Amino acid sequence: MGKEKNPRRVAENEAMAKTKMLRTSPQKLNLVAQMIRGKKVDKALADLTFSHKRIAGDVKKCLQSAIANAENNHNLDVDNLVVAEAWVGKNLVMKRGRPRARGRYGKIMKPFSEITIKVRQVEEHA
Repeated sequence: MGKEKNPRRVAENEAMAKTKMLRTSPQKLNLVAQMIRGKKVDKALADLTFSHKRIAGDVKKCLQSAIANAENNHNLDVDNLVVAEAWVGKNLVMKRGRPRARGRYGKIMKPFSEITIKVRQVEEHA
């Protein structure tokens, strides 16, 4: 009886992970995402580890999750993984404010964003 198995959202040689509600603007997060696109996962992890950007630790955690998904759920070889895609999206924006001079009100926007990382297994060229 049971339900049908959901079809895969990615190809057979791919795995992905998504992190939502990252407390940074999408523009700043995209700078970190650009840093790892197209690189082998071990090089991307090293770059994120030694990055001075505050949000790089959360992006590293997302990348490690994508690698674990590839290894445990899809039986892909970790040594041949490449960051195929990394894209950033907007999430909610908390609106805060502060009283300013002459009865005015200064808006303070606190944006959140999300990142999706897709890793792909490539065959070794020996």
